[in-house]
Amino acid sequence: MAETKRHYFDWAATALPDNRLTAEAAIGSQPAFANPSSKHLEGRTARETLENARVKCAQALSVKPETLYFTSGGTESNNIVLYSMLKKTGKGRVMFSAVEHPSVRDNCYVLEQFGIPVTPVAVEKDGRVNPKIFIRTLEKHPDTRMAAIMSVNNETGAIMDTGEIVRQIRQSDLPVHVHCDLVQAAGKILLDIKSWGIDSASFSAHKLGGPRGIGLLYLKKPVEPLFAGGQENGIRPGTENIAGAMALAQALQEFCLPDAVAANTGPAQERWNFLIHALKSNNRFSLIPEDRTENDPRFSPWILQARFKGIPGEVMVRALDSEGFAISTGSACSSSHKERPVLKAMGLDESSSLEGIRISQGWTTTGDDIEALIAGIDKVLRLL
Repeated sequence: MAETKRHYFDWAATALPDNRLTAEAAIGSQPAFANPSSKHLEGRTARETLENARVKCAQALSVKPETLYFTSGGTESNNIVLYSMLKKTGKGRVMFSAVEHPSVRDNCYVLEQFGIPVTPVAVEKDGRVNPKIFIRTLEKHPDTRMAAIMSVNNETGAIMDTGEIVRQIRQSDLPVHVHCDLVQAAGKILLDIKSWGIDSASFSAHKLGGPRGIGLLYLKKPVEPLFAGGQENGIRPGTENIAGAMALAQALQEFCLPDAVAANTGPAQERWNFLIHALKSNNRFSLIPEDRTENDPRFSPWILQARFKGIPGEVMVRALDSEGFAISTGSACSSSHKERPVLKAMGLDESSSLEGIRISQGWTTTGDDIEALIAGIDKVLRLL
């Protein structure tokens, strides 16, 4: 039996690895094998290599190197910031959008168990945070000291108006630390950390073709972390992953600079437009949200949430997998749970939300991949 050709459409879970990035980092880091905290020559060599990677990351993100800290990934970066609330004098409330990634949303509720009040902020039907609603919620809770707002949603691709939300928060004169999960935004939309005025942000290498187990935390000003340690200026304990840091730096420079984002976004939008137009001819197909259109500026052209009436999303995932297509129902971090909090927050009933599937593409996705997916979906729908 001939092996089924595979087509990968789960980039939002993890990007196809760029073997060149990881190979170059593995080779380049070999002379830096020592512990970068050691004071001997070998340790100093490792430290220099690590700091060079930090500088490259800073250049790609247009921030100062001393504001960046290497972590194990986006989840740890988010958690370092969230759990710093436990060390704050007087503590305060945490507000977060109802469509945050599980690494933020679930850990906010863990904080609640430790006595930190938390408040989810409702979103519009398109899954986006309305700045006015956010500010009205903030006004109701003047004890808020931290706000978490992801810039691009990992399930729907909804793009938040980060700059406007932060601007209005600053006008309130409340001492609110604004944290942004930029894991799905990096390389997909133009980042403007400085002008947005955010206080912290998280990044993950494996969403950019780099290796798993390496991430980045931006801190405008240091926070007091829950766990103590001497590495990364006391923000993140543990011996640094130098090869990972090098690969992350290279990925950020290749995919996050404005020219690269612009060059990749146009073709991605064209592929999505072709896919949406083709699927709309099927009366069982609906976009989530239903009013999403081709070239819709509210959404990233890298993530598409849709549903096929009467077919559970898990069934579509398995059926398409058997035909050679990798898609998902939503966040890989919550794949063991049937609930769809993001879609529920958008106003979908349980039946409709359980029909949701996520299709996500990347830089190496081709028009042929899209045509194959359209044919695969058509075949699956006939069988089902």
